[in-house]
Amino acid sequence: MDPRIAQPLTTLADGTIKQINPFSGTEVWTVPGRADRPIELEDEHVLTLDTREDGSPRQDYCAFCADRVLETPPEKARVVGNPDTGAYRIRQDTPVDNLADPWDFRRIGNLFEILPYSYWTTNYGYQMPHAKRARMDQYVADPAGRAHVLSVLRNKARAAHITREQWDAEDEHAHLEDAAPFFGGGHDVIVARRHYVDGATNSAQRASSGTLTSNEHYWYFALTVDAMHDLYESNRYVRYVQVFQNWLKPAGASFGHLHKQLVAIDEWSGDARSEVLRLRENPNLYNEFGPNYASYQNLVVAENEHAVAFAGFGHRYPTLEVWSRSEATQPWEHTPAELRDVSDLVHAMHAATGPAVPVNEEWYSRPIDQTEPAPWRVLLKWRVSTLAGFEGGTKIYVNTIDPGGVRDRVVPRLLELRAEGKLASGINIGTECTNRLNSLRYVDAPQ
Repeated sequence: MDPRIAQPLTTLADGTIKQINPFSGTEVWTVPGRADRPIELEDEHVLTLDTREDGSPRQDYCAFCADRVLETPPEKARVVGNPDTGAYRIRQDTPVDNLADPWDFRRIGNLFEILPYSYWTTNYGYQMPHAKRARMDQYVADPAGRAHVLSVLRNKARAAHITREQWDAEDEHAHLEDAAPFFGGGHDVIVARRHYVDGATNSAQRASSGTLTSNEHYWYFALTVDAMHDLYESNRYVRYVQVFQNWLKPAGASFGHLHKQLVAIDEWSGDARSEVLRLRENPNLYNEFGPNYASYQNLVVAENEHAVAFAGFGHRYPTLEVWSRSEATQPWEHTPAELRDVSDLVHAMHAATGPAVPVNEEWYSRPIDQTEPAPWRVLLKWRVSTLAGFEGGTKIYVNTIDPGGVRDRVVPRLLELRAEGKLASGINIGTECTNRLNSLRYVDAPQ
C-alpha cells in the first residue's frame, strides 16, 4: 500500500472512527452512540390510493406517470417487452402515436437542463447530428407531434413566468426551434414505469430501485448505459457524462417517481482530476484502496463474478460501493453478463437499503479522453444526516454510521432477501465472498 496515502480508517480508544477518503481526501469522523438511530424516512401524510372506475390502479400521480406521457418531452427511447417471459428490448424514437403503448422505462430530455442546449451552441458552435435533426423535423411535421411539442414548450414557458401574451407574440416556427433540446440536448432522464409498487394501497408504498425485479433493474441499467453512450457519440465536445439518481426529497428528488439523470459536461469531474495524478504513479490505485482495503477491513458485503460490493469509507454519508471487475473501462463496453452482474449488485444494495431511505446513486467512470484505465463504480449514499456549521467550518464531516455499521445492517438483510427469492442468483454474501485481491481487471484494459 502506498505509504504516502493516509490510512483510510483509524479507530481511537474511545471508539471514534476517523476516515480519510483515499481518492478525494475527504475527512470523516464517526462518533460512538449515534449509529443506532432509525434511517428510514417516515411519511407524514400517508394517503389511500385511488383506483380508476374499472378498479385498475391509477397511473397519473405525476408527470412521469404512464397516463401523462404527453406532459414530458418527445421520447428518445424506451424499454418494451413481456414481464412474464422476461424478454425486453430497447426501442428508439417512439412515434407520438405510440407513446401510450406499454413500456417499462423511458428516456426523455430533461425539461430544465443543468447545461442548456444553448450552452453547447453558443460556446462551441454545436450542431445537432443529422439523424437527430431529421427525427425532430419528422416529429413536428406530424400534427400530433407538433401539438405535443408546443404543449410541452408552453408548460415550460409558464413555469418560467412567461405570460400568454409574450408566448403569442412569437410565431409557431420560433417556438418549434426551441424544441431542439428535446431531441439533441445533453441532459436526459430515464423514467421507470411504476410510481408505486404493484398492488399498492397507500402512498407510502413507493416503487424504488430495490422493489424492481433484478431483470427489470438490468434493463433500467441497460437503457441508462445506452443513453450515456449516445450522449458521448452525439456531441464531440462532451468530455464526461455524469449519471445519478436522487431518491426521495432529502436526496434532492423533485419527483417521488423513480428516475435516473444523465448530464453531459465539457470538463472532467473533480474526482477524475484529483485521482488521475495518483493513478499515473500507481496504476493499481483502485485495487489497493478499493476492494483490497475493504477486504482487509472485512467490509465486503457481496460479490458475483464480475462485480464486488463493500461498505465505503471516507464519505460524508454512509455509503455502499459497487465496483465492476470487467477489463472494460466504460459501461457500454461491458458484455451483457458483466453489465448484468454490476446491475445485480446495485439492485441488491438498493433492496437491502429499503425504499424508505433517501439515497443518491452516483456513477463514476473514466472521462472519454482520459488515457489511463480506470474502473467503473457505482456509489449509493444514504442521505440520513444534514450537513451543518461544524462541517462547513472545519471541512470535517460527521457520519453517523461507520463502514462496519453499514456492513452489519446490510449483510443480514441481503441474506433475508435471498431467502425470499428477491435477489439475482450467483451473489455471494458476507463471509461467502472470496475476497480475492486485485480482482479489478481495469489494469489489463488495452492502452
